Amino acid sequence: MPQLDFSTYLPQIFWLFVTFIALYIIMAKVALPRIGEVIEERRDRIADDLDNAQRLRGETDEAIASYEKALKDARAKAVDIGQTTKDALSAKGAERSKKLEAELAKKLAQAETKIAAMTDAAMAEVGAISTETTANLVSVLLGEKADAKKISKAVEAQLAS
Repeated sequence: MPQLDFSTYLPQIFWLFVTFIALYIIMAKVALPRIGEVIEERRDRIADDLDNAQRLRGETDEAIASYEKALKDARAKAVDIGQTTKDALSAKGAERSKKLEAELAKKLAQAETKIAAMTDAAMAEVGAISTETTANLVSVLLGEKADAKKISKAVEAQLAS
């Protein structure tokens, strides 16, 4: 094998160093700076992306907080409107109830007055009707005309008791 030939070691080592130095210079001057730029560019892009993500996260947190505050305010306002409406309707209902109770009390008083008047009129006629009916019964049963004054006194005595 030619690599193991000791007579060619010196030229092989020379060319190894020349090739190594040439490759080292090419890598150091051309390839590594490009790779370094790409790595630096990636690092900057990642840092910018992280900064943007952090900024967007802050904005999102602010938006969520403002949304929750608006939602809380809207709920409070809805409860307030509901309570106001309930109070207004309750007041109207109470007012209407009072008016109806007053009207019913007035009508009840009128009806009681009317009933009392009718009862008094009926009671006044009861005596006369009872006297007349008793006189007719006595005439029919006994066959003679009864004394109206006696019958009237007897009916009045029964109605009084």
